Formats: sequence, C-alpha cells, structure tokens
Amino acid sequence: MIHQHEHAKPSALQRFRARILRTIRAEDGVASLEFVLAIPVILAVFMASMESGVLMTRFIMLEQSVDVVMRKLRLGQYPNPDSDLLKEEICKHTVIMNSCREAISIEMMPISTTSWAMPTNSMGCVDRENNVQPALTFDPGAAHEVMLVRVCVAQDALFPTTGIGLKLPKDSQGGYGLVAVSAFVNEP
Repeated sequence: MIHQHEHAKPSALQRFRARILRTIRAEDGVASLEFVLAIPVILAVFMASMESGVLMTRFIMLEQSVDVVMRKLRLGQYPNPDSDLLKEEICKHTVIMNSCREAISIEMMPISTTSWAMPTNSMGCVDRENNVQPALTFDPGAAHEVMLVRVCVAQDALFPTTGIGLKLPKDSQGGYGLVAVSAFVNEP
C-alpha cells in the first residue's frame, strides 16, 4: 500500500534557505564580530592620545628650554651669543626632542618700540631632507632693545596617520614644526 503522506525531500533551494536562516539566527562569533568592529576605533583613539601627549610634551619642553636660555642670555651669561651657541643650549635642555641639533632653527631680531611692528612671515623650520637651514635673521641687538626670538624644531610624528598636528608647519619628510616664541629686553 502506498502512503500518501510520504515526506518529500526538500529542494536544494529550500536547504540553502534553511542553512542561511540558521546562520543568521546563530549567535556563535558575535563577540568576535564586535571585537573586530571596535578594535580599530579603540586603537585610533589610543594612537591619537599618545601622539597628542608626545606633541604637547615636546612643545612644553621646547618652551621651557627657550625660556631658560633666554633668561641666561638676558642676564649676560652668554657674552657673545651666536645662533650655534643658542641652538646648543636650547637642545641641551630639551630632553625629548629627536636629533634636536640637526632639526632646530633660531631667529632673533630687535623689535621697534615706536611702531611695534612684528614679523609677518611664518617661522622657517629646517629642511631635514636636504639638510638646509632656512635663511633667518640673527641679530643679538643692542642695550635696551626689545628682542624677539623664534625657535622651530622639526620632529616626526609617532603615528602620522592620526591627524594630530595637521595645522602645524610640515617639512618635506612630513615632520611637524614646533615653534616657540619669546621676547626680552637686552640689559645694559
């Protein structure tokens, strides 16, 4: 006797649909998917935090070093200051700078106390790729003159893809330029 209720075999399309639905409903691997989606964001935040911390530390160390050296200069501890001496002294006080002596440029000029005209050009940094120092003014000034000092140190980013420091001056190798500015009055 033939049974009318024989089970018909599911077609290949029905088996495929059933497998897809089981896969969609399965919760295996959900945690690894969340991890794969979240880890790039976490790493980007970590790298940006590290980069901004190093950038700020370098900038603070440069500012502090320029202040110390300018105080010594103002007090006459450097009798015949020249650009190389001030670069050496600034680099001696900046501990965290990479290759500071090769990457630093310094500009010193008197400021007129009648017009108080400040320089309108941006500070030039060293071109480390071609080892070229920018043409900058270095005039130690005379007694009672107000002096403006600008210092630029080119440094490479730890993580250049984070975008930290995008607005800072860049050299041909992609390093950012940290610029510190100071002013003082030459003592008689």
